Amino acid sequence: MNIHPTAIIDPGARLADDVTVGPFAVIDDKVTIGRGTKVGAHAVIRPFVEIGEDNEIYQFASIGDLPQDLKFGGEESRLVIGDRNRIREFCTLNRGTKGGGGVTGIGSDCFLMAYAHVAHDCHLEDNVIIANAVQMGGHVHIGEYAIVGGLTAVHQFVRIGAHCMIGGASAVSQDIPPYVIAAGNRTELHGLNLIGLKRRGFPDESLSALKSAYRLLFRSGLTIKEAVERVKAEVVQAPEVVNLLGFIASSERGVCR
Repeated sequence: MNIHPTAIIDPGARLADDVTVGPFAVIDDKVTIGRGTKVGAHAVIRPFVEIGEDNEIYQFASIGDLPQDLKFGGEESRLVIGDRNRIREFCTLNRGTKGGGGVTGIGSDCFLMAYAHVAHDCHLEDNVIIANAVQMGGHVHIGEYAIVGGLTAVHQFVRIGAHCMIGGASAVSQDIPPYVIAAGNRTELHGLNLIGLKRRGFPDESLSALKSAYRLLFRSGLTIKEAVERVKAEVVQAPEVVNLLGFIASSERGVCR
C-alpha cells in the first residue's frame, strides 16, 4: 500500500495491498476498499462503505456520511461502490436508510463530477455520468448510460431511464423515460437521444420502432393509457419499446411528457 504518513486509517478498515491514500485522508472503521483504488488528499470515507477496484476518489470528497433524512435513527446502513468509478472533488455520497432498503449504490464505470450530491438510498447503474453540482434527493434511481447535465436538481424518488440525457440546470420532478432527451425547469422531453443511441450501437430497426413509439406516447395528444395501447397494437415490439412501455407502467411519480 502507498499510504501517506499523515493519512488517518482506522485499524478496522480493510484496504487491498495496492490501495493509494493521499495526505490527510480519513478512512474510518468498517470500510472495505478494493485493489487499485486511489483515495485523494483530505477525502473522508465514513463507516459501512464498500468500495470496489480501480476507483479514483479525488481530494475533499465525502464518502458514506450519515443520511440527510430526519427519519434516520442511527441504524446500520451502507454505501456500496462498484469498480472503475471516478468521484471528483467535493462530491458527497450518503449511505442508505432503513426506509430505503439500507443501501445507497453506485455501479461501475460511472463518472461523478465535482460537487455532485448522491443522497441516501439512491442507485446509479453502470456507466452513468453526473456532471458538476448535480443534486439528488433521496431514493433516486438512474439507469445505465444516462447523462445528467450540470446544476440539475432531481426530486426524491424520481427515476431517470437508461440511455437518456438531461440538459444542464434542469429541475426533474417526474420520471424521465429511457432513451430520451429532457431539459428545463420543469423538465420537458425534446425527442430521442438518437446520437447517444447510435454511438452505443442500437440497430436501425430499434431506432425506427422507438421513433414511432415516441410520437404516439409524447406527441400525439393522446392520454398515456391510450397511447400505450396504440403502441402495443401498431409499433414493432422491439426490446427497447418493450422496456420503454414497462418503465411507463411502473412509474409512481408520473412520466415527464
